[in-house]
Amino acid sequence: MDGSYAHHHRSSTNPVQISLFNPRIHLSIHQFQSITHTFGVKMSWQTYVDEHLMCDIEGTGQHLTSAAILGLDGTVWAQSAKFPQFKPEEMKGIIKEFDEAGTLAPTGMFIAGAKYMVLQGEPGAVIRGKKGAGGICIKKTGQAMIMGIYDEPVAPGQCNMVVERLGDYLVDQGM
Repeated sequence: MDGSYAHHHRSSTNPVQISLFNPRIHLSIHQFQSITHTFGVKMSWQTYVDEHLMCDIEGTGQHLTSAAILGLDGTVWAQSAKFPQFKPEEMKGIIKEFDEAGTLAPTGMFIAGAKYMVLQGEPGAVIRGKKGAGGICIKKTGQAMIMGIYDEPVAPGQCNMVVERLGDYLVDQGM
């Protein structure tokens, strides 16, 4: 193989395996979902939440309180067990903030009725919020929003690092 093709195989004892040998191949989420549906493979956004967002932060034994990966329309793709159930209007506010930075500053950002004071982020890319001894970081990629919620003893910078690192990785993957 010259390395420029995706290939698959299926056997009675092995699930479908898909290999991409060309690192320059970037698939949209819809293309990837189509491939995985066609060949019976399930991609696991849950693995990203469990292993990359709810991870042990820098070997400290500390973890985010909750985390999720959502589509840009606010649809939950994967979430941790304690991720709060947000209201549709709350998600609309977050989506609008990414499109028009500064819209949430006067009112605050709400997640499941909890109010977060909006802090300086990166317009169109990162929203950060603070609530008491905790807070939230939301990183927007080309096709998803990565959310992490923390409480003490996790520091804001630790949450930002965990969320934004995964977000940057997904951006690098074309997602």
